[in-house]
Amino acid sequence: MIFRKLLCASASLALLAAPQAAFAQDAEPEGETPAAEAETAEPAERQVYTPVNFDMNEDPENIWLLDLSNGERVAIRLQKDWAPNHVERIKTLTRQGFYDGIIFHRVIEGFMAQGGDPTGTGQGGSELPDLKAEFNPMPHVRGSLAMARATSEDSANSQFFIVFYPRFSLDKRYTNLGRVISNMAGVDAINRGEPPTEPTRILQASLASDNKPQAMPTAPAVEEEITADALSAPLS
Repeated sequence: MIFRKLLCASASLALLAAPQAAFAQDAEPEGETPAAEAETAEPAERQVYTPVNFDMNEDPENIWLLDLSNGERVAIRLQKDWAPNHVERIKTLTRQGFYDGIIFHRVIEGFMAQGGDPTGTGQGGSELPDLKAEFNPMPHVRGSLAMARATSEDSANSQFFIVFYPRFSLDKRYTNLGRVISNMAGVDAINRGEPPTEPTRILQASLASDNKPQAMPTAPAVEEEITADALSAPLS
């Protein structure tokens, strides 16, 4: 008798389980990979970031040239696939002449040189809207170019910084958009300070494709020595 009751109970459970299994099978969306095949499906394609090209003769449209008041010309490769909107912002402002005459207002030894603020205070920017962050996995190494921002991740506008030494703590927190490919010594020569007593200035920013000659600092005017003859009245 007990055996018969157990047999009936088992049959009832089997009947309850059967519709659930059928429902799960019928509910599988059309076109999706069945569970049995899921393990063999190819993973989603990952974005590949191109390495920095140090050849000054290639892709001059994406080589940013900074002519500095210390007499140096620095070349920076803009990596469009790393941060397309930030690269486009740099190029737009450059061709507007926005960066010409702007100082490096915050330069910290062993860290970075920051510029791009027309007010020279670190509080200013361009009239263009702020940019949405384009964080990427590219590391902040010596010579990296990245965009400065305020507290908000989407507040980059015109200010940028160039890293003196590797700072991996900045990775995926600031938009990395390029690397110095020529004359890092010119960056090293930027005067330090927050702000520096005698700040280094960007005399001219340009793109290599525009073929602008290097802007050089003007020599300071030499004061003419005053002599006794110069003080004498002219003879008539």
